This record gives sequence, structure tokens and C-alpha cells, in this order.
Amino acid sequence: MISKEQFNKELDLIITNAIREDIGDGDHTSLSCIPSDAIGKAKLLVKDEGVIAGVEFAKMVFNYVDANMQVETFINDGDEVKYGDIVFYVTGKSQSILMAERVVLNAMQRMSAIATKTKFFANLLGGTKTKVLDTRKTTPGIRAIEKWAVKIGGGENHRFALYDMVMIKDNHIDFAGGITQAITKTKKYLEDKKLDIKIIVEARSLEEIKEILSNEGVYRILIDNFNYEDTRKAVALIGDNCLTESSGGITDETIRKYAECGVDYISSGALTHSVYNLDLSLKAVD
Repeated sequence: MISKEQFNKELDLIITNAIREDIGDGDHTSLSCIPSDAIGKAKLLVKDEGVIAGVEFAKMVFNYVDANMQVETFINDGDEVKYGDIVFYVTGKSQSILMAERVVLNAMQRMSAIATKTKFFANLLGGTKTKVLDTRKTTPGIRAIEKWAVKIGGGENHRFALYDMVMIKDNHIDFAGGITQAITKTKKYLEDKKLDIKIIVEARSLEEIKEILSNEGVYRILIDNFNYEDTRKAVALIGDNCLTESSGGITDETIRKYAECGVDYISSGALTHSVYNLDLSLKAVD
């Protein structure tokens, strides 16, 4: 994953663009009917069940819109919530609260859905050594908060993007002329560019795993679309030479069985691309 500093820059970009997109040249509804000096208070109300995520991100949004807004938190990121729970109160200029409302809700509903699904998958792996990973199958422009939500839900982040880890997949192998050629060229490229990033190589068969193992410098082998029996064979073959990861259409019904094959990680795009937003509302209070 990228550095904390770079991650924070990504969050700043998300907030800046989201506010630009939503407010444009002004929230004319609020500007027209609410006095500029009016002070208001609102609560973040849960109307669903799951794992809350995005509380800290919401504070960043409120601060960006109006640094004078105050947030009183009752439930933190990663906590389980139920219908009727109040996550926080926000107090400040009414116009400011309304300007931040939709960005806060959109982000928290999405993040909470991802955290809830991740927690569900992570719980299915309880008692095994296997950890669940996200992927790059994220919503364009908001990858940082979606990967943050995975961490909140108890999962682990895969690479952030194309630039922070090398992942040699089937197409790279075929275009490069083979596994050994792809690995050799990659290692030479990283050396020439003085890049200290890890290499993951995808395997489509046990024979490909043997060839990957004949090369040094591979951090993790991606055991892609293997059945249970071949996954167990792959794990035994790899041993302690490098880390292992299963992927490819793994669902909540199959994830435990793959974990029991002994892999270190299971990656799932479903954590971020197949979720239903948690129902949250920001309601004005007296």
C-alpha cells in the first residue's frame, strides 16, 4: 500500500472534488431561505444494521466545509450499529451542515456497506490464518475511502494502484513470452528504476507455480481459479518460499474452504464492487 502521506493526499482530493461537484457556485436552496448566521444541530441516524464506517472521514468533510463545525461522537468506525442508533451530533452554521450533508452521507453509506461485507467475510475466516484482501475493483475517484472501509471492517488492503506493487498476471505473462521472461524483465526494470516494490505473480496451473518458484524475488503467488484440491497442492508446493493468495470468483459459500487449504490471503473484488449502501440519515434536531 501507499504511504500514509500519499493516502491522506488521496482523501484530500476526494473531499475537494466531491464538494466541488455537489456545491458548484453555491447551495442556492440554503442560501435563499436560511440566514447566514443561523446555528443548527443535526444527528447521524442509523436506519439499518451493520458496521459503521466513515465517521473520521465525515469529520474531515465537515472541517473542510467549515472549520468551526463541532462533532460529538457516540459510535466509532468499526462498531456494529442497529436501527435507531445515533452515531454523532454535528453543530455549526445551518448552511454549512447542509452543504456537507450529502457528501457525508454518500461516503458513510458506501463505506459502511463495504465495512459490513468485509466484517462478514473476515468472520467466516475465524480460526484460520487466512486474511481477506480487497482489489482494484473500486469506484473510480473514491478508491481511498473504499480501501479505508475494508480496513475498518477487518480486512487487509492489496496494492493501492498500478504503481505501488508489481502484479504479473496472465496477459503480462503471455505478452512477455512466458513466466520466467516476465519475472526477469520485471526485476531488471525495478533495478534500473531503483524501485523497491514487491512482485506478485499469477499462476494458472501447478506447472506454472513450479516455474515461478524457479525464479527468485517473488513476494507472493496468486493461485487463480484453482479448485480446492489443486489449491492444497499449490500451497504444499510453495511451502515457505513465498506467500500465497487465492482469487477468482470466491464467494461467502466457498471462502472458508479455500482458507482451509492453507493460503495466506484470499482476495475478493466483491468487498467493494457488490455492496448495498447502509441506510443512514442526517436529521436536524432542536
